[in-house]
Formats: sequence, structure tokens, C-alpha cells
Amino acid sequence: MKIELSGRRALVSGSSQGIGLAIATELARAGAAVVVNGRGADKTNAAADQVRKEVPDAEVTAVAADLASAEGADALRDQVGELDILVNNLGIFGAKPVLEIDDDEWRRYFEVNVLSAVRLIRMYLPGMMDRGFGRVMNIASDSAVVTPVEMVHYGVTKTALLAVTRGYAKTAAGTGVTVNSVIAGPTHTPGVEDFAHELVGEDLPWDEAERRFMKEHRPYSLIQRLIEPPEIGNLVVYLSSTQASATTGGALRVDGGYVDSILP
Repeated sequence: MKIELSGRRALVSGSSQGIGLAIATELARAGAAVVVNGRGADKTNAAADQVRKEVPDAEVTAVAADLASAEGADALRDQVGELDILVNNLGIFGAKPVLEIDDDEWRRYFEVNVLSAVRLIRMYLPGMMDRGFGRVMNIASDSAVVTPVEMVHYGVTKTALLAVTRGYAKTAAGTGVTVNSVIAGPTHTPGVEDFAHELVGEDLPWDEAERRFMKEHRPYSLIQRLIEPPEIGNLVVYLSSTQASATTGGALRVDGGYVDSILP
């Protein structure tokens, strides 16, 4: 299967590093013009340069904006214009006992992980529907289905994204626009490395820390390793394509078999 995204314009929120940067790179590799986003200009510009390094002929735009606020979303829209592909990747996570999470932190997680996606979908979906083509993907997590006791607030926001996806997919029914969630499993990013070290020991070499993290905290993974970010990018590229035109309203797993369920 040859996937060709030339002529399509894509935004990946929170793409200055990690999964978001890998998704932006793979979309660019497939020919899409990509908008890379982060809060700080220096880091966002560096991410755009990294995409260009990986894909020398890529059309890449860097837009620094805090999409956890309505003002940031409006500022991005002013710079970017219309989109064909929207990937809501922005998210925060961290370990904290659920009884110690106060109202302000619950609100912050909901604002960043859920409302940032809702705002951008509300902003870009009507134009996609009018033009008869569009792809929206919300990057969820295995934590949406298997709520992690060490970060319940994160899991709740990712569960909410599954419902957001289904609702907007129904809104776009029959228009040629698809809306899907991508359930990413435990993924090898700098943030996850830090998180794993917090749980299993700061002084362990990474190879040993990864093995212990998977064994003790993610034992149901069938691949018994962290997923590499481009592996998630590959699924996003497919869902962005015309070949995926019959896939919408779904929660598609790239989780290494972590979720012990047939559906989703």
C-alpha cells in the first residue's frame, strides 16, 4: 500500500518532541505539509528543523502557541488557516496518588488533555465538512481503558477523548470526514523515561529500568517493550489517507497488545 498525502495540510498539536514530533515526521514523509506546534518558539523551531533533517523536501511550519487556552488556539488559527488533517496530540501526565489531586489539578488536566482537542475540532471540523474531506485524530492512551492507579486524572482525560471522538464522528457523518482515536500504549519518550525512572529507581541504566518498568508496571504488554514513537506515527499516517475512508468513530490500538480486551 502506497500512502500519498501530497496536497494535504496537517497540524500536530504538542509536536515539539516525543510522539507528536514522530507523527509530524511521518506525515511529512508521506508528503503532507506539516504544522509543528509547541508552547515555546525555540523548541518548536528546533522540532521543525528536525523534521526537515529527517525529510529534506518537507514543507514544515513552526507555530508556537499554548493550545491549552482559547487565546492560544485562536492565535494558531490566525497563522495556520484551514487544515485537511488535525492530530490532537497535546497532553500532560504524571504520577500522583488520586486522593492528593485537588480541584485545580483536575481542571488543568482536563483543560490541556481534553479541551485543547475540543477547541481545535470545533475550529476546523466545519471547514473539513464543507470541503468534503478531513481527518481528525485524537491521541488517546491505553490509560483510557486501563485506568492507572498512579495517575487516575490522566486516565480519566484520555477516556473522555474516546467519547469526544465518537461524538464528533457522528457530527461529521456522511461528509467525507473521519474522526478517530488512536490508543497509544506505553511509548519510549523522554517523558516516559523520566516517569519510569521515578517508579523503578533513578540510578538504574535505561535498559534495566525499561525491563523493570514493563515487568512491574505494564506487565500485560505483549511485545514486552516500549513502543517507538514512529510506530504510532505509522498508524496516524494510514488514518490520514484516503485508504482509511471507511474507518471513523473508532478507537484504534497501537498499544503493543497491552489492553487485555478484544474491543476496542
